[in-house]
Amino acid sequence: MKYASVPLNQNQNGWLKENTLPSSFPPLIGDTEADWVVVGSGFAGVSFARRLASYRPELKIIVIDADCAAESSSARNSGFIIGLPHNIGSSTAELKKAQSYRSLLQEGINQLTSLIEQQGIECEWENVGKYHCQVDSSNERILQEYTDNLDMMDEPYQVLAQEELQQKLGSRFYHKGIYTPSSILVNPASLIIGLANNLPENVTVYNHTPVMQIRHGKVKQVVTPYGSIRTANIMLATNALSRELSPVTSKQAAMATFASITAPLTPEQRQKLPEMGSWGLTPVNAIAGATLRYTQDHRFLIRQHVVPALNGRVTAAQTYQATLMHKKIFNKVYPQLTEVPLIRTWSGTISVTRNGAPVWGELRKGIYTAGGCNGAGVSKQTIAGTLLADYALGHDHPLIGAMQELGKANYLPPSPVLDIAIAASLLKERYLGRKEI
Repeated sequence: MKYASVPLNQNQNGWLKENTLPSSFPPLIGDTEADWVVVGSGFAGVSFARRLASYRPELKIIVIDADCAAESSSARNSGFIIGLPHNIGSSTAELKKAQSYRSLLQEGINQLTSLIEQQGIECEWENVGKYHCQVDSSNERILQEYTDNLDMMDEPYQVLAQEELQQKLGSRFYHKGIYTPSSILVNPASLIIGLANNLPENVTVYNHTPVMQIRHGKVKQVVTPYGSIRTANIMLATNALSRELSPVTSKQAAMATFASITAPLTPEQRQKLPEMGSWGLTPVNAIAGATLRYTQDHRFLIRQHVVPALNGRVTAAQTYQATLMHKKIFNKVYPQLTEVPLIRTWSGTISVTRNGAPVWGELRKGIYTAGGCNGAGVSKQTIAGTLLADYALGHDHPLIGAMQELGKANYLPPSPVLDIAIAASLLKERYLGRKEI
């Protein structure tokens, strides 16, 4: 009998702090029943469970996770809450789709803003915008295309030359950058832990409870190592992980991205930089380039390196390789700070689809999902989970139409064809972006 693969990272989440450790939810032991089972306690899962529970307090809702919210991919991302679509396009149809996407992202941000205020979640939330930067001075096309898109969306931005970026970022590494104010920076682990710890009373959470199998039927059975749950309805908040649980052919693939964080800079080391507040930076080439952050407690985060992780497994050797890459990048961007050590490297998975569209809706009677985050997960998956609960309950919401306008993900071939296609795509992007690192 074939069982679902269980995600495993052989590294520790660098965002975790002693004062933000999660509640100790127990594993499921024994057999039980529920009206709904939510598999996965990331942003999509907790927002779905919260919305469902708030509308229907009489329902018994169970959230289960193979590990816990603190170690989920939601807790391992770079902590950007983005309110703008990555790509817009030039046609009227593409612009309309981008406007729908922006409405969704903004509503996701609005919901998170309300929740952290209502529940007192401390997550280093800062509305400071972000920089989108280019290294290669010979290629102006990408940033020009980005500003053209921002103009079409009527979004404010500021173009910054190398000298201006040096004052903002403390480095002359970047040739040009675009600053946009509509982005929020957070500690993602603190945020998802706070959200998971404050679910409504009719939601029960079980950690360290991987789903090995789903037995389909009018009454479904969710099988775990030490117990099972009988239920009529399941929401899969697993993105591309544990693809064996989906009742349909997978249309998304898991990729692992790696990040490292430095020790806090000493006062002497900070003297080598201009006076800086917190900031976040994304590269023009997301595969080859490096995402950077400067945090409230004077650390640098470096995220770079993407590898396929179709079964959700990341090894210690892969993590070590990423550590070496990150240190090399950091020394190149900040040659005046080569003595600053990296103290943690970790990975998280993103779910990518072939055409960038999400995997959202009812897969089969009683089986729902909100996946295909495509690397823009916090606000997008928050609103995707919320709207999916409305959709499942038959409640009207004006943004359900906007969610559906994002389209449907294209078919992906099985392995080994998929493995070869992904490897070729990554190789191409690294070549195209070779001057960005």
